[in-house]
Amino acid sequence: MSAETRSALSSRRAIRPLPDQLVSQIAAGEVVERPASVVKELLENAVDSGATQLQVRLEEGGVRRILIADNGGGIPADELPFALMRHATSKIATLGELESVLTLGFRGEALASIASVSRLTLTSRTADAAHATQIDADNGAMQPAAGGAGTTVDVQHLYFNTPARRKFLKTEQTELGHCLDMIRRVALARPDIAISVHHNGKPLEHWNASDAAVRTAQVLGNDFAQARLPLDESADTVHLYGFVGLPTASRGRPDQQYFFVNGRFVRDKLLTHAVRSAYQDVLHGDRFPAYVLCLDLPPEAVDVNVHPSKIEVRFRESRAIHQLVYHAVQRVLAKQAGEQGDSLRTTPAPVLPPSDALTWIRSDAARQTSLGIAQPRQEYLAMMRGDPLPATSRPAWLDAPVAMPSSSLPTQPGMSPMADTPPAAFEATLPQNAAMTGEAHPLGFALAQLHGIYVLAQNARGLVLVDMHAAHERILYEQIKHALDARDLTVQPLLIPLTFPASPVETGTAEEHRETLTLLGFDIAAVSPTVLAVRAVPALLQDADVEALARDVLRDLHAYGGSRVLAERRNELLATLACHSAVRANRKLTLEEMNALLRQMEATERADQCNHGRPTWVQLPLADLDRLFLRGQ
Repeated sequence: MSAETRSALSSRRAIRPLPDQLVSQIAAGEVVERPASVVKELLENAVDSGATQLQVRLEEGGVRRILIADNGGGIPADELPFALMRHATSKIATLGELESVLTLGFRGEALASIASVSRLTLTSRTADAAHATQIDADNGAMQPAAGGAGTTVDVQHLYFNTPARRKFLKTEQTELGHCLDMIRRVALARPDIAISVHHNGKPLEHWNASDAAVRTAQVLGNDFAQARLPLDESADTVHLYGFVGLPTASRGRPDQQYFFVNGRFVRDKLLTHAVRSAYQDVLHGDRFPAYVLCLDLPPEAVDVNVHPSKIEVRFRESRAIHQLVYHAVQRVLAKQAGEQGDSLRTTPAPVLPPSDALTWIRSDAARQTSLGIAQPRQEYLAMMRGDPLPATSRPAWLDAPVAMPSSSLPTQPGMSPMADTPPAAFEATLPQNAAMTGEAHPLGFALAQLHGIYVLAQNARGLVLVDMHAAHERILYEQIKHALDARDLTVQPLLIPLTFPASPVETGTAEEHRETLTLLGFDIAAVSPTVLAVRAVPALLQDADVEALARDVLRDLHAYGGSRVLAERRNELLATLACHSAVRANRKLTLEEMNALLRQMEATERADQCNHGRPTWVQLPLADLDRLFLRGQ
C-alpha cells in the first residue's frame, strides 16, 4: 500500500448517507455474484408468480444477455415502478409473515440489485389488462408493449458499469454451465413447470411438464434413473420424498446432490451429513451418492432468512430433522438381497437389439470395474484372459491361502461338496423346481465357479453372477458390526502368539489404545521396543493375515484416534477388518459353500453391495441371454 493511499484512508471524512446507486451496487455484490445468480433470482420470481411455462434465453453465457419469460400472474402497470425499488415486495408485509415464508423470494432486493449492474427492462401484463407495459430500469420510463399474460425480464450487459467485477467472470462456457445448474435446480424442484432453454439462439434444453420420476430422468440422465430408489416418508407434519441413488451408482464428485426444503434448493451441512451417514455402511472413500430429496415442513419450523443468497436454512428442531432424514434414507438402502433383482439398477434392463445386447453387458462390467475394486483392474483382466503375471506385479492375494470361515458360512442341508462334479450333474443337485420358483431363494442356486472369482447361479429370472469376495466381505462386515454393537464379539486366542517387527509409532499406538483394541477383540502388546505380539483376534477374523490385519488396525487408530475410530470412523475400520478375512480370488469353493454364500447374502442387510460401494451380484435376465443367441427370432 502506497503512502498516498494510507494518507487518504487515515484522513477524517464526514459520516453521510451513501447514494442510492452505490447502496444498490453494494447490495448487488451479495445477490449478483455471477450471471447464474441473476438466473436464480429471476427464476424464483417466476415460480412465485404461479407460472407453468418458463423460457430462458442466454447470450455469451449470460454476460451479454439473460431473458426470462413466464406465463404467471403478471404485475399491474401501476406497481411496476415499485418492483424495481429496493426492499419492495408483495410477498411479506409483517415480521410474522417473514417467520413463515412459503415463497422462494421475499427480500425485495433482487430486481433492484440486478438493475444497478446491468441494463434491465421489465415487461409484464396481468390477465385482465388490455396490453402489457414495459419499464426501463435506467430512467423509469414506462410505455405500452406487446405480450401475453405474464412477465418478461430482459437483463443485458451485466456489470457494464462495474468493470472490476466483470474481470472476475470466467469463460463463456463456464458461466453457461453455472446458469444451467441453476435452471436444473428449478426443473427438479418443480417438474410441473415446462422449461425451455436457448443459448446464443440455439436450443439447449426443453422439459415438458411431467412428474418427478420423468423429470429426474430427463435432468440427471438414464444412469441415475436406472439406479434410483424411491423414498416417501412422513412424520407428523414433516414429509420427506424423492429419490436416492444406489451406492453402485456413486460418483467421483458431489454434482448430483439436490436437497429442497419447501421447494427451495439448499446446501445445509445438517442435511448433507444425515444423508452421508445413511450411506456409511455401503459407501466409503472418495465416492459421493447421488440423490434428489425434498423436505416439506411447516414454514415456521425453518428459518430461511439466514443468508442473502437464500441457500442456507436453519431448523428449529435440527436433531429431529437429522434423524428423520438419516433413518429414512438408511431404511431405503437397507434392502434384502434379491428384492431389487439387480445390484446395479432398480429398473428393468433396457430391451436391446441382439447386436447391442453383448455391448450392454460389457458396459455393465466396465462400470463395475471402475468403482474402486480392491484388486487392480489390470490384474483382474490379465487373469481373466489367462495371461501370466510378472512376478514383480503378481498380487499377494492370488497366492495367499484363504480358508472359508465355517462360522460365517453355514452349510446347506442335504448338499455335498461337488467341486469337481461335471456340468451335466449340476441340475441333479438342485432341490426340485427350486431354481424355477425363486420364491424362497431369490438368488437361486449355484451352478459353478468362474475363474475362481465369480459364482454362477440360476434363479427364476435367469443367470446370477456373484463376486464372491465382495459378497463375503459384506456378510462379515455385518456380522462384526452387530457383534460389536451387542458387545458380543467372540475372541479367538492364538495358540502361538504372532510376533512382528514394529515401528515406534505402531508400538506407541498399541500401548495408547489398548482399551480400544480390546473392545475390537484384539490383544496386541509390545514384547520389546521394536516387536509387537498378537495374542488374540476376533473369532470371525481368525483366518485372516494376522500381521497385515494388525498393522492396518494400528494405522487407523493412529490416524484417527481411538474414540473417533469407534464413533465417526468405525464403519471404515470394520470394512478393513472384513476385507482382510473375506474369501479371496482363486479360492476353490464347493457347491455346498457357494450355496451357503448365497443363503447368507439373502439373510444379510445391504447385501447388494460390498463395504466399498461396488456391486456384489448382477442379474442377467433370460430374455437378454435369448437375444444374444437370437432365440425365437
